[in-house]
Amino acid sequence: MIFHRVTTGGCLSYLVGCEATLAAALIDPELSQLDRYRALLAQEGLHLRYIIDTHTHADHFSAAKALAAALDVPAVMFRTATAPHATLRLDDGDMLVVGTIRLQAMHTPGHTADSMCLVAADRVFTGDTLLIGGTGRTDLPSGDPDQLFDSLFGKLLKLPPELLVFPAHDYKGRSHSTLGTEIAENPRLQKTERGAFTAMMRELNLAAPTHLTEALRTNMSGGKTVAQLLADAGAVVPFVAQAELAKRLEGRANDLVVLDVREESAFAAGHVPGAINLPRGQLELRINAAFPDPSVRIVTVCEFGKISTLAAATLRELGFLRTAAMEGGMTAWRDSGLPVTTA
Repeated sequence: MIFHRVTTGGCLSYLVGCEATLAAALIDPELSQLDRYRALLAQEGLHLRYIIDTHTHADHFSAAKALAAALDVPAVMFRTATAPHATLRLDDGDMLVVGTIRLQAMHTPGHTADSMCLVAADRVFTGDTLLIGGTGRTDLPSGDPDQLFDSLFGKLLKLPPELLVFPAHDYKGRSHSTLGTEIAENPRLQKTERGAFTAMMRELNLAAPTHLTEALRTNMSGGKTVAQLLADAGAVVPFVAQAELAKRLEGRANDLVVLDVREESAFAAGHVPGAINLPRGQLELRINAAFPDPSVRIVTVCEFGKISTLAAATLRELGFLRTAAMEGGMTAWRDSGLPVTTA
């Protein structure tokens, strides 16, 4: 087996490939690692057959939709997953054939209702059902400690103890474990009586994951993250540095308009000299009256440079093709000691 483990903070994803056929599967990919996955596939000469999410993630953004669209590869999840981009849905016991590698789905609800593990010849990819020295939490949407107890003690832990355990998360730098080691040493698995186990899970009182709402929204719906929207906008928008804009304004060239897209109160508190104010929320409705000439040179400005990037992308879509965004926003402008005008 060709095998790569990709770490993103505490999130783990796995590329498995067949040496004989060069077919491959990618398990639990993370959105920020798109280029890394492409590089590994090219490095090993692999042809990706499947992109698999073991469950609907609540703590990171899945790359399954983006990779599936870019590489024309099925996105795989358990059949109850709500993600519309999952084009191949598995039932309990279904198997994916990756050259000489067999990945068998084992439905293991508890962390989420759509959780599954993937059992291979010598290893099991446990998602968030079983972690090294722990288990997935059950207090997030669709989690259930009773179901997790059944999934662990009634299914997963009955597999051969020598199977290697590769979870979807580990925050201590550990690469893998075995089922036998976890049965013997995992503190949560010592609660072998249902009542004691479920009581323990309900009393964990864990902090909510960072980006919980956004991660669930995007992973369940296939929608875009805010970072994706900004990246997409930034790819089609040129930028102007603060020093360059200040030089243009000092020269009184009168060949551009500085458009501040913040709310009126923020604009009044301090803005680039000569800027005009058109809040982002009103942009599409007022832009024709504000700029009857679509050939005008526009530089959008906001507080941190993010909303202005989205605004510039919108203006370009509307036909204002000479629109750019000021890099860094008013925060960077003020930090550079450049002049500010108040209303």
